[in-house]
Amino acid sequence: MTATALTVDERLLRTSPLRRLLGRPELGSVVGALAVFLFFALVADSFVRAAGLSTVLYAASTIGVMAVPVALLMIGGEFDLSAGVMVTSSALISSMFSYQMTANVWVGVGVSLLVTLAVGFFNGFMLTRTGLPSFIITLGTFLMLTGTNLGFTKLISGTVSTKTIADMEGFASARAVFASALTVGGVDFKITILWWLGLVALASWILLRTRVGNWIFAVGGGKDAARAVGVPVDRTRIGLYMGVSLAAWIAGQHLLFSFDVVQSGEGVGKELTYIIAAVIGGCLITGGYGSAIGSAVGALIFGMTDKGIVFAEWNPDWFKFFLGAMLLLATLLNAWVRKRAEATK
Repeated sequence: MTATALTVDERLLRTSPLRRLLGRPELGSVVGALAVFLFFALVADSFVRAAGLSTVLYAASTIGVMAVPVALLMIGGEFDLSAGVMVTSSALISSMFSYQMTANVWVGVGVSLLVTLAVGFFNGFMLTRTGLPSFIITLGTFLMLTGTNLGFTKLISGTVSTKTIADMEGFASARAVFASALTVGGVDFKITILWWLGLVALASWILLRTRVGNWIFAVGGGKDAARAVGVPVDRTRIGLYMGVSLAAWIAGQHLLFSFDVVQSGEGVGKELTYIIAAVIGGCLITGGYGSAIGSAVGALIFGMTDKGIVFAEWNPDWFKFFLGAMLLLATLLNAWVRKRAEATK
């Protein structure tokens, strides 16, 4: 029998549980999350109480809703620097359209959805047609949205914030969908937690169980090679940007119906937070590697650190320092885990 006959397709080889575990992109972030949880559980008693955990989960969910599609976009090899201000734009459109047209607020919510998706389509379309880096395309969108948010709000409302729509028809039902709370065991949990978990489940199913997920990984690994094997690269990239827009719409409606009014300058800088959560969760800057679950763990680490510092009664000025340190450590750990996984193949 020849050596060729003895050769076995590597796809048919059995993989040990340890090897599969080392190959998971979210492994490093899970280890980091456990370490952060144990640390704050020791230094702050209120951190592990039900009310404290509810606060942590809410903080994580407001980041996680956006971190999930941003992670998918990064796996596809792209960035979106307009994601933060797009959340504010979505809220502003809903509020101002409903107020100016004296319409049911659900009309404003629907118009906001269409406009926000159009922004995502614009980002993806410009990326595929111009060949410019996503950094430049979305930086331009970021600046345009920032100026539009402020300019239109001052033009229509006369101030930098919107008018109240709390007394308008449909507000109560919209708040129930986007900004209500569920009481479990006497503790209130914000509905954004359910939105967040739902998006994580949907994104994980897309990545792991559909051909679209294969397309996303392929495009992130190399768009030219992906196009050569028949992957619809342009449609995949546009779809990823529209996915970010959809999440921005959800986050924007939560912002509006939580506080009734919206400040036009909000959202600036949030895009970096979403990217950081995705990177901490195991996504590579270079694309082609990561998971939706990892982005959720990254957002959870962010929420635990944010609220843990408060519960520990530390100076919150140090928050950015801890966040930067976590980003560096997570990136180094993810790189080490990936090398170990490749070495065991």
